[in-house]
Amino acid sequence: MHPDPTIARLPAANAGERLPGTPLPMHYWEGARGVRLAGDSWGDASAVSVVLQHGGGQTRHAWKRTGEVLGAAGYRAIAFDARGHGDSDWAADGDYSQDLMVQDLQCVLAQEGAVRPVLVGASMGGGTSLVAAGERRVDAAALVLVDIAPRAEAGGVQNIMAFMRRNPDGFASLEEVADAIASYQPHRERPRHLQGLAKNVRLAADGRYRWHWDPRFLEGDHDMARRQARLEACASALSMPSLLVRGGMSDVLTEEGVREFLALAPASEYVAIGAASHMVAGDRNDSFGAAVVEFLMRVVPAAGPPLADAEREALVHRLDRSNLRDLP
Repeated sequence: MHPDPTIARLPAANAGERLPGTPLPMHYWEGARGVRLAGDSWGDASAVSVVLQHGGGQTRHAWKRTGEVLGAAGYRAIAFDARGHGDSDWAADGDYSQDLMVQDLQCVLAQEGAVRPVLVGASMGGGTSLVAAGERRVDAAALVLVDIAPRAEAGGVQNIMAFMRRNPDGFASLEEVADAIASYQPHRERPRHLQGLAKNVRLAADGRYRWHWDPRFLEGDHDMARRQARLEACASALSMPSLLVRGGMSDVLTEEGVREFLALAPASEYVAIGAASHMVAGDRNDSFGAAVVEFLMRVVPAAGPPLADAEREALVHRLDRSNLRDLP
């Protein structure tokens, strides 16, 4: 589906103006309760679909390099902004529950005509993917969870929420935006070109830069015990090939959390990416891409002849040039 400016927008569409030079969505889909979802895709529309779902506070742009490589490897990669994020609409009723996000995923898949897709999700998007697959709400061919498992460390989650709650009055400049990101992710190199941060914010009517997510997103249900119980049941019910990827420096998913997941889903595979924090794909896009491409080529081969080793290595190497600077 291609951008259609005639699609009616909800009154609660994302606030603020898009900054010049930020990429327009390739597609729009209608999500649950009429929320319009924005996204991009790579690869042939008839190929195996790989749906990439980002974490809370992120956007589809976190997956750009991964999507390009998957598309070149013969898959149909689809990344969309979750409701209340990026170029997708803000929910008029402020509902950003996990069940509605699963419904949004179902809507995108139905409109794309995707049959037995691969689900790849990071953090929040991983929770959505795990529920969709584990509760059989999506007939997934495979599942990739990125630094997300039923057990999440409270301290790491609190760090993310604290960052997202900072600067409620916005920023006076992109320099201030860069300062905020650097304070949260000190292990990453500070971006040299601040214009690349423009996709992370909107320019409000008062001239201040504000994050690209609906602040009401933070007001949802944060019952960690109930969340863990639900995700444990979903993990125990997994029957498709699955891969768990953990950032070696993550404060959200620990090795103990990994062991508990593997006990619930013993057929799952596990890869740890060293020198990566919770935002694995952004920190080490090369290693992350290599792990995911290698896994998918084994368990859900793309349509067409298999790639030679040299071709696959060349595709993965493209990820090493990633300049992602997205948010947690």
